[in-house]
Amino acid sequence: MLLLAFDTATPAITVAVHDGERLVGEAFGEGAMAHGELLAPAIREALAQAGATMSDLTDVAVGVGPGPFTGLRVGVVTALTLGSTLGITTHGVCSLDIIAADVSFRRAQGPESGEFLVATDARRKEVYWARYGADHARLDGPHVATPADLAHQHPELPAYGRGAELYDGVLRLAGTVRDPRAAALADAVIAGRVVELPLEPLYLRRPDAQPQVISPRA
Repeated sequence: MLLLAFDTATPAITVAVHDGERLVGEAFGEGAMAHGELLAPAIREALAQAGATMSDLTDVAVGVGPGPFTGLRVGVVTALTLGSTLGITTHGVCSLDIIAADVSFRRAQGPESGEFLVATDARRKEVYWARYGADHARLDGPHVATPADLAHQHPELPAYGRGAELYDGVLRLAGTVRDPRAAALADAVIAGRVVELPLEPLYLRRPDAQPQVISPRA
């Protein structure tokens, strides 16, 4: 088995290659509007670390959001293209679930326990969020809300992710897990510890750019 995993739902572009037993390649990029430019080089770098080529892949996994329109489209379309052209198995996973799996693993190494929130930056002074049980099973979401509304709904729950970091003081920031990591995605898919979804972007709302509607002249 050779799994290529990546996520483009946040400004962090993350790629990993996993051989079914261990991580064998990993690459990162950062750029809110540069997903299209950064993803392909990161994939090449991770495959080079693994000593592999595209033809060696058996599976591809991608975070399907929620996230901004452009970033999600880049990741999902890339995964769909690889699955179709290479004839390999595809796996779609909610990007918030990737962070939750990472949080759950790190919590297992320490004293934290109980339910928690994952929140990522949705722009427009809002966050994408979901609520998780101690075993990182998703209990609610994904949704989009203002940090104040989320804090009002779940004032007692610790929150992880870039959204929690951005709105620390409104949300109860609890830890350093910031963005989805492709390594965590690969581990979770191989272990069967996530709910898989179709390779369709979870936008949760319409894109910022809308086509203009020109009214006909009378």
